[in-house]
Amino acid sequence: MAEAGAPSLSPHVLRVLPWLVAVAMFMEGLDISILNTAVPVIADDLATTALSLKSVLTTYTLALAIFIPVSGWVADKYGTRRVFRMAVALFTLGSLLCGLSVNLPMLVASRFVQGVGGAMMVPVGRIALIRAYPRSQMLTMMNYVVIPALVAPLVGPFVGGFIVHWLPWRTIFFVNLPIGLLGWWMIRRYMPDYRREDVPPLDGLGMLLFGSGIALLSYVLEVFGEHSWPLVEIVLMFLASLALLLAYALYARRVQDPLLYMPLFLVRTFRVSVLGGFVTRLGIGGVPFLLPLLYQIGLGFSPLMAGLLTMPLAVAAIGMKIMSRPLLNRFGHRRVLVWNTVLLGANMMCYTFIGIGTPVALIVLLSLTQGLFSSLQFTCMNSLTFADVKDEHASQASSIAGTAQQMALSFGVAFASLVAALFLQQVDQADHVRYIAGLHHTFLVLGGFTIVSAATFARLHLRDGINVSQFVLRKETMV
Repeated sequence: MAEAGAPSLSPHVLRVLPWLVAVAMFMEGLDISILNTAVPVIADDLATTALSLKSVLTTYTLALAIFIPVSGWVADKYGTRRVFRMAVALFTLGSLLCGLSVNLPMLVASRFVQGVGGAMMVPVGRIALIRAYPRSQMLTMMNYVVIPALVAPLVGPFVGGFIVHWLPWRTIFFVNLPIGLLGWWMIRRYMPDYRREDVPPLDGLGMLLFGSGIALLSYVLEVFGEHSWPLVEIVLMFLASLALLLAYALYARRVQDPLLYMPLFLVRTFRVSVLGGFVTRLGIGGVPFLLPLLYQIGLGFSPLMAGLLTMPLAVAAIGMKIMSRPLLNRFGHRRVLVWNTVLLGANMMCYTFIGIGTPVALIVLLSLTQGLFSSLQFTCMNSLTFADVKDEHASQASSIAGTAQQMALSFGVAFASLVAALFLQQVDQADHVRYIAGLHHTFLVLGGFTIVSAATFARLHLRDGINVSQFVLRKETMV
């Protein structure tokens, strides 16, 4: 496969490139979560109900689910620099239109534009990173780019609550404008332009089948549990989404250049990291959803205080950047992922010790350990994903990994809300003791599920990821 536009990069470009992609990942992750605390204020200003504003939240996720799968093909066809710049421009334009929206339909349409840009930003940025760095530098590079993906969902609700408390809600979208304009200018200077000369035609039918199936499934997960949707309709939509995805799976086996390059799953490190990461995220993906419920409804903290209690997770996540390389160098991906997944699940179960009267210092300590384990988990999984993927397959691998991560995010929140609903049936929110007890049971289930998911990483070999971690296989390890 011929590749064009891949000049040797200067040290300065190699230093700036990870930060450029990291900022894009932060913008996308922040925009998914920042609206949650602002929904009542926006609904009141637009003279609509908070429930109607759910479409504003789901539209962004739907755009991601539809366009992430095709991002790899677009990058190969038109080049990473042009597509990444276009993605940032679309995201910034969508942010501007969101802030200028005067009614609900305009806000929904603007969020879709924003979502199309976000769907292209992260996968295309990841493609550039994979091709720009040798595998031996993958871990260092991932240390930079994984932090925003972890921090953004945690600080989003706090930032959104802070903005709507002190400033007009439109500021939530306008804050993206200077960042987007600066990024658009920097891309031309620091983003390498990788592309392929022999790009096959776009798999239009595959995009239609997979895109519609994944979009419908994502929508079902977003509206799951809402009283406005009858259960029969939700089940029918769920079955329709599965039928579309099954049709794509059968179709992809018969075409030469399918939308998603499924032979990548024959690579063990890619298969385990994507599938194992998907299972693990089902357990830990609901933590950002559950913590505000525990802090605000259960313990009665203000939104500002609840937001501050999530900040230690972000601080710890950044601190783990220093420790992840020595840990992987000493123990390798297999042992770190297996044991860290167990510790992460056990840490989630420790949230059952938080109740009325719990010292704030204990909550902060638990948040710090949660941030440490989560950061190490995502760094390991993300660096392992591309450890053995060939450069010519980087775009296809990025599309598959990005789609899996996006769906895992939706599944994780849906799974957490379903488990919480089971334990909170007929529990009045004013009954803080019973409400907290229901959330405690939820944390136990999610933590236990996360611990069990460690078995997926036990399928790795000790040497897997060695070109990334530089793990030295010692004699005592081989015994």
